[in-house]
Amino acid sequence: MPTRPVTTSAVAGMTMVTIGSMTANAASYLLQVPASRLLGVEGYGEFASLLAAQLVLAVSALALQSVVAREVVHGRSRESLRALGYRCAAVVSVLAIVLAPIVAFALDTSVLAAGSALVVAPLLVVLAGEQGLLQGSGQFGRLSIVLASAGFGKVIPAVIALALGAGPGVTLAASAVGTGVVALGARLIDRGGASVLDSGAARLGVGTVLRASQVQLALIALSSLDLVLARVQLSSGDSGLYALGAVATKAAFWLPQAVGVVLYPRMANPVHSARALRSAMAVVGGIGVVLVVGSVVAAGLIPVVIGDDYRGVQSYIWIFALQGACLALLQSVLLWAIAGERTPLALLAWFGVAVEVVLLVFVASTLVQFVVVAASVAAVTTAVVSAAALSRRS
Repeated sequence: MPTRPVTTSAVAGMTMVTIGSMTANAASYLLQVPASRLLGVEGYGEFASLLAAQLVLAVSALALQSVVAREVVHGRSRESLRALGYRCAAVVSVLAIVLAPIVAFALDTSVLAAGSALVVAPLLVVLAGEQGLLQGSGQFGRLSIVLASAGFGKVIPAVIALALGAGPGVTLAASAVGTGVVALGARLIDRGGASVLDSGAARLGVGTVLRASQVQLALIALSSLDLVLARVQLSSGDSGLYALGAVATKAAFWLPQAVGVVLYPRMANPVHSARALRSAMAVVGGIGVVLVVGSVVAAGLIPVVIGDDYRGVQSYIWIFALQGACLALLQSVLLWAIAGERTPLALLAWFGVAVEVVLLVFVASTLVQFVVVAASVAAVTTAVVSAAALSRRS
């Protein structure tokens, strides 16, 4: 009898992961409220742009989790996969040191602030390796606990720092400390069994993660470059407004994350790969519609919750949410590409990145033009990549 697209166990897994990821995301979005109020519009613009730069460097963490989960499905041992994670973390540590002054110059901030934002990246890599082990072996309850803990570990120290009057740099440094604590404790929760496959299997190298990283990097670039460029191209006031609008983008992008996390092991199984892709696209697309409609209603709360200083972005929140919903759908397709080692599919996404950069640098000059360009590129890129994936799934 054929397997249903979404079985009872998959629904249970999605529920658990959704609880964990939504808890983490809720904590992250709650951070935006004190940050926007206590740092002011200009300080919040700097804070948000540094978070975007942090996310770009931490893309290897997302890739590592995908690679580790895929290899667990294929029977790779936990010892070799953890060793791969440590090697990747070492590489990212070096990159963080080298890039800190470059990011500081590009974003017109201090080296301390840039370094505080980037130092969390290698810690996220170690944490992602453990999450990949849990994901690949279907330990979704434990994965949910780690996801929620990571959210609180990142946010609580940052909120305390903000309450004590810290600026963006110290706040991000406090967040890095909390992430490090969670990363150290994540290994203790894994209860997966050992495998002996590695005795006859090729050794995994950092290059394996790099190939997956370029897929994830294309996605992260599409979700973050507009925010980084807004810091450079727009006025400090408008970049702060754009940073708040981008919160809706991140919410619509990350909230359906559980769907891909739970269905990813099936995507890595050739027997269920095509069915898992269709299921993921259907569920994520439905969630996206709900979030875009909901953002129209929620936009009215911005002056009440955040303050009148951010009223200027209120009318465009739904466009930010649409951008995030499109990128969430694109993420599902690109995860399928990584699961089946179809990484050349990301070239289409990279073309979208190039188009977006050209339009934002040479055409867009206002807040509304920035978000319309970002949402339009996200929508067209998602449509093209999805069509290409569906035509190849057989």
